Amino acid sequence: MEAVTKTPEREAFYKKIDGENLTALWTVMSDLITPEPKSACRPHLWKFDVIRDYMTEAGKLITAKEAERRVLVLENPGLRGQSKITTSLYAGVQMVVPGDVAPAHRHSQSALRFVLEGKGAHTAVDGERTAMEAGDFIITPSMTWHDHSNETDEPMFWLDGLDIPLVQFFDCSFAEGSKEDQQKITKPAGDSFARYGHNLLPVDVKRSSKTSPIFSYPYAYTREALEKARASQEWDACHGLKLKFSNPETGDFAMPTIGTFIQLLPKGFKTARYRSTDATVFCPIEGRGRSRIGDAVFEWGPRDLFVVPSWQWVTHEADDDAVLFSFSDRPVQQKLDLFREDRGNA
Repeated sequence: MEAVTKTPEREAFYKKIDGENLTALWTVMSDLITPEPKSACRPHLWKFDVIRDYMTEAGKLITAKEAERRVLVLENPGLRGQSKITTSLYAGVQMVVPGDVAPAHRHSQSALRFVLEGKGAHTAVDGERTAMEAGDFIITPSMTWHDHSNETDEPMFWLDGLDIPLVQFFDCSFAEGSKEDQQKITKPAGDSFARYGHNLLPVDVKRSSKTSPIFSYPYAYTREALEKARASQEWDACHGLKLKFSNPETGDFAMPTIGTFIQLLPKGFKTARYRSTDATVFCPIEGRGRSRIGDAVFEWGPRDLFVVPSWQWVTHEADDDAVLFSFSDRPVQQKLDLFREDRGNA
């Protein structure tokens, strides 16, 4: 698009219509409709060991109940002050120490938990309680009661991912606290996985939610699925072996606004270049390696976190067998026919 020439007459006209809350489209068109995605989001990596040290310090300063949730927000360096890791998604690292209860509440925003460290603390969602351990993927659907507790001797850490910026964009945020710190447990542990997690569905089930009826995807099953798939040796040049977490009722993404993925990169594997319109947050849970995002190279290990902005080239290289969890807003983009990807040259 050609730049519009400025003249005194035009500038006077713009000033005149500004008083009526009007703007001439031709003065802003190039910023509104860009040839390629244009975002302030920048690639960045957070080292988990650094986060853990700061979280330990925070644990001495404030209780989980007083804080509501003891979380350090991962703020994208290009989006500081907005509590965003990408333009559409929020991420933070939460810590629940022994004896903690993060009180029950619910909100419009959907949330994921990906457990980084620890074993045995609990999260409860909509009347069902599950123990957590590293690598587990847990969903808190929109407007479901949820609380967390730790009755073990060690602190628990997990990654929180929420669609807060999306909900803010649509102006549809609601939130509610509970009179009780912990909700009443009305279902046995493992109930949702038993009903929906074995390629079986309750007959004549009627659900209105677009979120998966399984709220806890244990890492043991996820890791087994990757190993079974590895046997076929059908490695994708850009992804290694990549699976999406799905809703067993529909086969769609497990969450309506956030796509969640798990991928295996075998030792020595280097991916071909790839880019897509969904800015993506990655978290290795096993292995070490590096990722080149644009012109920057980031060395990562277990529990580190890094972000790949929209439409930036990325390659991954694994020094050991590596397993990476990731999430993005791909479900929304695909449903709106906005998603695009480019595989570059293998």
